[in-house]
Amino acid sequence: QVQLAESGGGLVQPGGSLRLSCVASGEIFGIQDMSWYRQPPGKKREFVAFIGADENSGYSDSVRGRYTISRDSAKNTVYLQMNSLKPEDSAFCSCGANINSRGRAPRTYWGQGTQVTVSS
Repeated sequence: QVQLAESGGGLVQPGGSLRLSCVASGEIFGIQDMSWYRQPPGKKREFVAFIGADENSGYSDSVRGRYTISRDSAKNTVYLQMNSLKPEDSAFCSCGANINSRGRAPRTYWGQGTQVTVSS
């Protein structure tokens, strides 16, 4: 079974930075898009950023210019560099990936998530 595992969350002061990582493991033929989502307290989950197999990327308006998504295809890993963090960036962050696995049609997998808290 394919699994995704996030790491790198924690507590940071406003204006600070964090780098999230997400590693996919299991029976993987190939990974298409990889993405990050977040869910602030009391709000619904929202899209943050994605990066394709061709490394084209896109961002939500709220993070564009402050966040950078990247990937290391050889390591089945996606990263999210978060700079100039604001209190409203506090959220439970999850990674997702569209993955081709053995004997399976491509589907979206999700990690368990990691908490990001921005507070003074």
